[in-house]
Amino acid sequence: MIINFDNIDAKQMPNFKGGEKFYEMKAFEDENNKIMLGKLVPGASIGIHTHEGNSETIFIISGTGKVYYDGGYETVTAGQCHYCPMGHEHSLINDSGSDLTFYAVVPKHA
Repeated sequence: MIINFDNIDAKQMPNFKGGEKFYEMKAFEDENNKIMLGKLVPGASIGIHTHEGNSETIFIISGTGKVYYDGGYETVTAGQCHYCPMGHEHSLINDSGSDLTFYAVVPKHA
């Protein structure tokens, strides 16, 4: 199956999960997975949240930012992947001067 994000309308999610500014995303979802192409503009963030019943993998396409993960911060750059297992908390923050773009995959767990 091919997911063509060019054919999916972008949605702007203001203050997503308590974050700053807005999270722009194009999303595909079925009963097992949610797959997103996301963008955070400079100063935007996804708020801190815990994954219950799922996990999340974020692959950075372009830009730089930081991830809050279980009490600490880590820098992320293009080409890197951040993984948040079920039961853990995280946030994604664009603290740079350019857009942060990424793919995110959220599979449901039994």
